[in-house]
Amino acid sequence: MTQIGTDGFNGHWINDPVHRAFLENDAHAQLAFYRKALRSDGAYDVLAIDGTPIAGSAQQLHNTTRMVHSYALASLWGAKGHDDMIDAGMAFLWNQHRDTTHGGYVYGLKDGAIVDDKKLAYGHVFVLLAGSSAKNIGHPDADRLIIDAAEVLDTRFWDDDAGLFFDEFNRDWSPFSTYRGYNANMHGVEALLAAYEATGESLFLTRAGRILSFFMETIAPSHDWRLPEHYTPNWTPDLTYQGDPMFRPRGTTPGHSFELGRLYLQYWDLAGRKDDGSVDRARSLIETALNDAWVEGGGFVYTLDYSGAPQVTDRYWWPLTEAIGAMVSLIKLDGRGNDEAWYRRLWQAASDLFIDHENGGWFHEVDANGKPAEKQFIGKPDHYHAIQADLFPLDQRLTRLFT
Repeated sequence: MTQIGTDGFNGHWINDPVHRAFLENDAHAQLAFYRKALRSDGAYDVLAIDGTPIAGSAQQLHNTTRMVHSYALASLWGAKGHDDMIDAGMAFLWNQHRDTTHGGYVYGLKDGAIVDDKKLAYGHVFVLLAGSSAKNIGHPDADRLIIDAAEVLDTRFWDDDAGLFFDEFNRDWSPFSTYRGYNANMHGVEALLAAYEATGESLFLTRAGRILSFFMETIAPSHDWRLPEHYTPNWTPDLTYQGDPMFRPRGTTPGHSFELGRLYLQYWDLAGRKDDGSVDRARSLIETALNDAWVEGGGFVYTLDYSGAPQVTDRYWWPLTEAIGAMVSLIKLDGRGNDEAWYRRLWQAASDLFIDHENGGWFHEVDANGKPAEKQFIGKPDHYHAIQADLFPLDQRLTRLFT
């Protein structure tokens, strides 16, 4: 059995040599696995569970951008030999996804043709994230991508009255819905904070703060520290909305609470660590999700109803990885109470259920018996969540939060 840490280690596992070796080995296994996605024409294939490219798969904007971000983070950590993965993604974003007719970035491409021409805030914030992560490692094309993505987000998606991002448009920027959502704004915070760290431009930090203020100081406290995902055009929670079962499910998504809690702590740190209750608010959000959604056999249910009861009980890899990231931040900050016990519990579940110790990468979902499944996801299309779970504990530059 793979040893993931020292049981009797008297301290935090993030300082345990055995655990750190486990994280390093898994990170390198992931990086090697996803290299198989790179095609000779510079596109990325979606990979099957064993790493075989899946023929005919479209390349979506969030996958292109997150591949760049993942390998850039690994490069910042010190992984060598992956420049071609970053170069390919940066070129594909600029030469393929970028819409030279209408501006912005189209969502889906296949064999050089556009198969999904929607303009989504969700995808565009990841373009900003990819450019920012690439800038941190000195990529020569990073600045132009940051400038272009920031301009599109500013002129097309930013609602300055609300201090939030609009969600979606047709290719020519005509509206096709009045949907407003949490997910694009949460990832918008992630991208804005990364852009601020990469460029020093204060507007990025200011806008991240406005988004966070709405969700963390208004919405979360009024909903028992759970976050509704969907909103009306005037930013009132739409508790009846039901959309895409993966990206827009009804109810609340505890995995997103872990993400926003971590990002809120990152913002608090960058904004000067004011004594304003931010740490307690982040803890309330994170700990509510841990207690609501944990499954005794390991992992988290995907969604909850608005009272905190399980709704969609499928277990995916990404909420677990995001819980790990949240606990890393709390442990690095002050390590209270059950933080270390949760951190170890989460990694045990990751090793037992989701890490593919044979092929590399993480299984994206497990069934009721804890066995790999492909109900919602075919293969292993996403690198971003799991590589961060490995790298956040290993490199202090990626989470910052040391006392």
